[in-house]
Amino acid sequence: MTDQPASLDLAVIGNCSIASLIDQRGRHVFTCLPRLDGDPVFCSLLDGGDRGFYEVELEGCATSSQRYLRNTAVVETRLEAADGSAVRIVDFCPRFRQFDRNFRPTMLVRIVEVAAGRPRVRVRLRPRLKYGAADFTVRRGSHHLRYVGDALDLRLTTNASLDYIVEERWFTFERPLTLVLGPDESIVESVGGLGTRFLASTTDYWRDWVRTLAVPFEWQEPVIRAAITLKLCSYEDTGSIVAALTTSIPEAPGSARNWDYRFCWLRDSLFTVKALNRLGATRTMESYLRFILNIAAGAKDHALQPLYGISGESMVVEQVAHSMSGYRGMGPVRIGNAAWEQRQNDAYGAVVLSAMQAFFDERLREKAGIDALHQLTVLGEHAWALHDVPDAGLWEFRTRSEVHTFSAAMCWAALDRIAQLHALFGEPTAKLWRSRADTVRAKVLERGWNEALDSFVDVFGGSGADASLLLLPEIGLVAHDDPRFRSTLEFLERRLRRGDFLSRYDRADDFGAPTVAFNLCTFWYINALAGVGRQEEARRLFESMLARCNHVGLLSEDIDPASGELWGNFPQTYSMVGIINAAMRLSRPWESAL
Repeated sequence: MTDQPASLDLAVIGNCSIASLIDQRGRHVFTCLPRLDGDPVFCSLLDGGDRGFYEVELEGCATSSQRYLRNTAVVETRLEAADGSAVRIVDFCPRFRQFDRNFRPTMLVRIVEVAAGRPRVRVRLRPRLKYGAADFTVRRGSHHLRYVGDALDLRLTTNASLDYIVEERWFTFERPLTLVLGPDESIVESVGGLGTRFLASTTDYWRDWVRTLAVPFEWQEPVIRAAITLKLCSYEDTGSIVAALTTSIPEAPGSARNWDYRFCWLRDSLFTVKALNRLGATRTMESYLRFILNIAAGAKDHALQPLYGISGESMVVEQVAHSMSGYRGMGPVRIGNAAWEQRQNDAYGAVVLSAMQAFFDERLREKAGIDALHQLTVLGEHAWALHDVPDAGLWEFRTRSEVHTFSAAMCWAALDRIAQLHALFGEPTAKLWRSRADTVRAKVLERGWNEALDSFVDVFGGSGADASLLLLPEIGLVAHDDPRFRSTLEFLERRLRRGDFLSRYDRADDFGAPTVAFNLCTFWYINALAGVGRQEEARRLFESMLARCNHVGLLSEDIDPASGELWGNFPQTYSMVGIINAAMRLSRPWESAL
């Protein structure tokens, strides 16, 4: 078995407090504790060598298979040896209703069963501290092992032999093994009984949750898997949703485009809220909206930054973990993200567009009112002041600042929706906001347009292609049937299409010219094709994207157009949202087959 996955063929388990990535042989390779952005106690995904993982290894293992139990976040891995012996490993993080609240402990549960023959296994549990720089101290109890760290203590409670685990010895077994790794707290019941009970309750929870979803007639399985994964990327304590569960998986081989995505980007909010709304996942959506509005209300001088920590932290200082070699040896491994210090003016539009749901959705426990409008109005003042001010843009360029057409368009969207809300509430300033919106729209249509290219372009007065221009109809700046958008679509196809995929932009950035396609951009392209009536082409490309998902239906941030290999942080919220929104748009209606 290799010490590090050769690809992103990983499954994810979680419970909206923690999550863990598991490779195809059942090895936990990336697990942050005690929350989604915490220290990765299992970190072998980002560090070669024989450390930072948790596995049940089958002696003589020849093949493996892996799947999710239907409509759950429970992973089953089957390992089979050359002699025919086999084991079944079930992994999950407990999540279910208990004492009138969601029970979601910092806990990984493994149940190991004999599937065939007389298999011999060994358990290897090698957690690390301080991003791979230090070991836990192991102490033995009567029926458990304690892993003692500076800021975090873990306890493994099991019905397996403690000697065999400590010494990593091979052994045979007949009855199911249960291993519960969690807080340093006593378990007062049979560990096997607890594992069985938690598995049944967790399975029931996820299947009941899936039953509440509004799914399209076609592509139901991919949408359900994307929905579950999107929920696993949510941090329920605050309502935030991370961009991905990992840090520093390169966007392309050896590119040093390695970023920490375990934070909440405001730019994601528009597409995430849209996906949650279409799914009918109203509680998750409401919690996320509350987080976004809390961020906006608490922002210093009401100026938004591009991203925040999962409990609303504004400072997520970027540094390098020198103790780790990086994914497949491709460092650096970054902790934090310097983009929090950038100016990205599209954030104002993202927040306002997301917040619109809170004013009109009758399903929400409490709809937004005049006080929320006053908060948004302050953001609107920023959008008005910044609509033609240079920024780092949607793609977070680190060494150049320009007036990005999409940023200006999103500022228009903020002003337009605020004007609508002022009119809705009968505010006397409605005409002022409408005048401002009209002024900015006219400026975007003039300065973001390149007459010689017959297209909207990346920056005011520029000539570059940018996939974000595909969103201009989505935010309402122009219609899909507007000749200007149709010619822009043709321009972007010529410049950005790479086979069945789409790149983000065509100008060299801080690291040179991009070499991979950005999965969400491909989904934007699919939606644009559908919008202009190229439905069959859109469906074919969507099927192509679904075929690029890994063995359990998950996507990362990027795809190499030549090899089809997944790159970038994983699983990527943006990509899973792309699956949901595109399927909802393209699917035949239920009535067509009923």
